[in-house]
Amino acid sequence: MVEMTSTALPRRKPLVLRYPSVAIFLIILSLFTAVVTILGEGFGIGVISTSFIKTLGKTLCLCLAALAMDLVWGYTGILSLGHMAFFGIGGYAIGMWLMYARTEIIVRDSLAAAALPPTPQEISDGIATQIFGVVGTSEFPPIWSLAHSFPLQLAAVVLVPGLLAFVFGWLAFRSRVTGVYLSILTQAMTLALSLYLFQNDSGLRGNNGLSGLQNLPGLEDVPQSTVSILFFWASALALGLGYVLCAWVVSGKFGSVIRAIRDDESRVRFLGYSVEAYKLFIFTFTAVICGIAGALYYPQAGIINPAEIAPIASIYLAVWVAIGGRGRLYGAVIGAAFVSLLSTWFTGGQAPDISVGFYTIQWVDWWTILLGLSFVAVTLFAPRGVGGLIDRFTERRAPDRHGADLGPDLGSLQEREADK
Repeated sequence: MVEMTSTALPRRKPLVLRYPSVAIFLIILSLFTAVVTILGEGFGIGVISTSFIKTLGKTLCLCLAALAMDLVWGYTGILSLGHMAFFGIGGYAIGMWLMYARTEIIVRDSLAAAALPPTPQEISDGIATQIFGVVGTSEFPPIWSLAHSFPLQLAAVVLVPGLLAFVFGWLAFRSRVTGVYLSILTQAMTLALSLYLFQNDSGLRGNNGLSGLQNLPGLEDVPQSTVSILFFWASALALGLGYVLCAWVVSGKFGSVIRAIRDDESRVRFLGYSVEAYKLFIFTFTAVICGIAGALYYPQAGIINPAEIAPIASIYLAVWVAIGGRGRLYGAVIGAAFVSLLSTWFTGGQAPDISVGFYTIQWVDWWTILLGLSFVAVTLFAPRGVGGLIDRFTERRAPDRHGADLGPDLGSLQEREADK
């Protein structure tokens, strides 16, 4: 009689144990959020101004967009120069509801003193006149047909960027467009969208954009110091959840496959993997993340216009990730936070001008040049970015295989190649 024995399969370790950087990041983010709350004006002692808290909240949203960019470029190898378009679409989606709801309150208050109660059509006409009078019309475009519904506009924050990315990615990836050609296509998509939005008949107020987004309907009596903290909390929560979700995506077999696509797409396809499906998922998933980040960013900025979707914005996003260190989630966050805050300091007039006798350097004009030089310097002298310096400090190194193959055949990647 044969005795049957069963051995339990080893349980997989939790994500925070397999990737300690996730736990470290969440702890740092929590402490940062607590310190800013204590020092802020809304619920704290008032050391940090409301305007700077809004700047910090916007910076956290940009860090979330940088995470998406790192996932699509640093891990999958798709250099997208159009992800800030999805960021802007998310902002427009939530901005439409904010403008509509806020304007509706104003119109109802103005019509309340009339002898007869206003009809729904009169209220609708008043709202349309208030919003679109600046572009010479008093009618709602079809694109605003759902602007009155907060749940539907909230769904649009996710669905519209996701659908656009899915259609664009499906057309591009099925045609096997890669490399610089794909980057040009994403940039062309962004440019076409921004040029369309600049037109007054686009339905989104053309160059004027959407304004007054910081005024939350129903919270008119709540001071901006409190609103800024609430948005700061929401931005921190979104960044923390986004970081955990991105870390989960790049872990395990899925993460190995997308890294392999980045390193050698043809070989991955030869092994039987659906490369196009993986790339399409990442492209769509990161577009949704950018849409959510934009929906949190622009109520803190207070305004959104087509210039925010210009191709240069997506180029900046790639520069942040490169400076922080692509292929490292914490590197993307560091790069976005560092460059964004530094940009605010230089362009906000806080950096002192430097006189060299015959010329005075004004950082408002020279900041973009300094940013470009920094990108070139990082590319030449520190290709791993700031994240590479952290790796060196924490002694994170590739396994020492003495130049041996990293696979069963002689054509496998060598250690010296993998370390580049």
